[in-house]
Amino acid sequence: MNESDVIERIAQSAIYWEDLPVGTRYRTSSRTVTEGDVAAFAALTGDFNRVHVDAEYAKSTLFGQRIAHGMLVASFMAGLTSRSIPNQLMEGALFGVLENRIKFPKPTLIGDTLHVEIEVVEQKTTSRPDRGLIGFLRKGINQRGEVVCELGATCLLKRRTPAQNP
Repeated sequence: MNESDVIERIAQSAIYWEDLPVGTRYRTSSRTVTEGDVAAFAALTGDFNRVHVDAEYAKSTLFGQRIAHGMLVASFMAGLTSRSIPNQLMEGALFGVLENRIKFPKPTLIGDTLHVEIEVVEQKTTSRPDRGLIGFLRKGINQRGEVVCELGATCLLKRRTPAQNP
C-alpha cells in the first residue's frame, strides 16, 4: 500500500458517536508557548494585563514571572485537539460544541510545552436517533506533567445508521 492509498483509506474513515464509549482516551501532539504568542494574543484581544506583558511587574506576583493568558492556553488546546487524528475523523460527524466548562489549576509559563489529554466522560442518546451527545474532558498538560487547564466540552455527534453498524 502506498502513501496515497493510506491517505484515501483514512479519508474514508469516520468516527461516530458509537465509536466513543466512556473511557476512550487519546493524546494530541504538543506546542510550546512563546513570548511572541503571548504578545500577539495581547495585541489581538486587547488583554494587556500586566501579569502577561510586564516582566518587572510579574516578578512581584506569586508567579515570579510572566504567564500566558488562560484563554490563549485554551485556544492552543482547541488547535491541538482539532489537529488530532481522532478529531479529524469526527469532523464529518461533529455538529458542534454545546457547552464548555473551563478552569486553570496552574499557570502556564512562557516556554512551557503543552499537549492535551482527552477522555470521553459521558455518552448520551438524544431524542433524535441520528445524533448523540459526547462529553469530553480535555486536560492541558505541561512538560512537567502538571495540568494547567481543564476543559469540559459536550459535543453533538452523528450516529451511524443501522446499516453502518458493524
